[in-house]
Amino acid sequence: MLTPGRNYVNTTVRLAVNFQDDDATDVDPSTVTFKVYSPSGVTTTYVYATDAELIRLDTGDYYVDYVPNESGRWHYRWSSTGTGTAIALEGTFVVQGSVFYDDPASDAYR
Repeated sequence: MLTPGRNYVNTTVRLAVNFQDDDATDVDPSTVTFKVYSPSGVTTTYVYATDAELIRLDTGDYYVDYVPNESGRWHYRWSSTGTGTAIALEGTFVVQGSVFYDDPASDAYR
């Protein structure tokens, strides 16, 4: 059983966002973009209505179910465009190291 609250290599991490206008009303921006940056420096970009990975649940609510393929600190960014909805939100998540996916000879496991 996986430990609750931890992220592991090759397991899904849901990253969600809610877009609102200045009156705190949920709104759909003209464009929604999601970027994720791996610990090894690879950036992956998803755009709503272009990439199936970026999903709209309801007005203003979007998510990506991302499957990280390496351990370490990952960075992500949601951005949008449109009148009253041009924002950017950033965050991070950590993927737990494992001798089953990482090099067991690395200093992290000595």
